[in-house]
Amino acid sequence: MQYAVFNIRARSLLRGTVLVVGSVVLALVWGGFPNVHASLLLLVPVFLAAYGTWETSRCLRPRWSFYHGGVLLLLYADVLALALIVFLLLYPYARWLQGQ
Repeated sequence: MQYAVFNIRARSLLRGTVLVVGSVVLALVWGGFPNVHASLLLLVPVFLAAYGTWETSRCLRPRWSFYHGGVLLLLYADVLALALIVFLLLYPYARWLQGQ
């Protein structure tokens, strides 16, 4: 018996959620939070979070149900996490925001 998490062709909410949460943790560690520094390594969590968001969006169903609503909530959380990672990537390059 093979689990859907390990099968790339199968839909899996768990795989998408783990990718997004893992990429947020990775971005916080690699970005040096709370003293954020410039690092192009943060491109890796951006792509992982985008792939995780796509994986979550594959689980949407055509008709509305509570499952569909839960997947939409997860998609909103994924977009929020993706925005956080992009902010951590771009903030060190915006010198005018830091007052320098």
